[in-house]
Amino acid sequence: LQLVESGGGSVQPGGSLRLSCTASGTVLDYYGVGWFRQAPGKAREAVSCIDGHEDMTLYSASVKGRFTVSRDNVKGTVELQLVNLKPEDAGVYYCAADGSMRCRLSETGYDFWGQGTQVTVSP
Repeated sequence: LQLVESGGGSVQPGGSLRLSCTASGTVLDYYGVGWFRQAPGKAREAVSCIDGHEDMTLYSASVKGRFTVSRDNVKGTVELQLVNLKPEDAGVYYCAADGSMRCRLSETGYDFWGQGTQVTVSP
């Protein structure tokens, strides 16, 4: 399974972006999908995830209320809506897929990873 993230960019604080995670040649309907980010010099951290059973979602405390993960059932993708962005949200955002359909805010168990998309937040 090859994952591709898109939608990154540069915004000012308070701005919004919508990231998309696409699986080449297939759909993500039956995968648990996690979103992670990594800022320069920092470890990669979990941001959000959605499971493949009932679309249960989880969020890290730092993004809860500002980020929303969802599925686009027409496109077969998983989206991450980022609003009210802060400078500390900047980094490379990765999506990862779990063939067991689980949603977890840790890297353990995610079988497939994308290459990442850059998010920059600055005045």
